[in-house]
Amino acid sequence: MINEAAVWNRFSALLPPEDAQKILDFWGIGEQEAGLELLVSALLEHQVAIDETTRAEIAVVGEAWGMWPLPLGPLLSHCPGNGTASALQLIEDAVIAPLPGATVGLSSQLLLIPWISCTECGRTLARAHTREPWGDLSYTPKQYVILDADQGVAFQALTQASGWDALMALRTSCGRQP
Repeated sequence: MINEAAVWNRFSALLPPEDAQKILDFWGIGEQEAGLELLVSALLEHQVAIDETTRAEIAVVGEAWGMWPLPLGPLLSHCPGNGTASALQLIEDAVIAPLPGATVGLSSQLLLIPWISCTECGRTLARAHTREPWGDLSYTPKQYVILDADQGVAFQALTQASGWDALMALRTSCGRQP
C-alpha cells in the first residue's frame, strides 16, 4: 500500500517552498489534478532535474488521476533529467506502437502500451487497453502486464491492480526490494 501523503510531500520537496506549499494545498483540498499540473509545470519552469524513478512515479500518480498520458506526458518528457542511474525508466507512449495482447499470450482484445521499464532486469510494465468502437484505446487500462525482458511473454498479468500495485510488482519482479 502506498502512502499518498508521503508521495505528495516527496514531490513537493523538489520545488521552491512557495510552489511546494501550493501543491500540498491542492492535495489537501482534494484537487490532485491541479496539484499535478502545477508540479510538472513548476518542474519545467524552475528547470528542476529529476531522476527517472521520480519521472515514472509522477506518471503513475498522473494516471491515477486521469492525467496520463495527456496532459502530463508531453510536459513531463521535457523535464530535465539529473543524470543519475535509475532502476526505472519511463517509456514515452508516442514512440511505441501498441503490442497485440495475443503476441505475449494474452487476450487478442488487449493492446499493450509499454510504459515503465526496469533497467536492472529488463522487464517492462505495460498498460493493457481495449480498442473503443470509435477507434481510440480505452481511457483507462483494463489491466497491467509485466513483460519479460524480450517482451515476448507476459511474465505477470495484474487484473485487479492499481498503477501503484503494478509499479510495485515490477520493482519486486526481479527480486529486488522496492
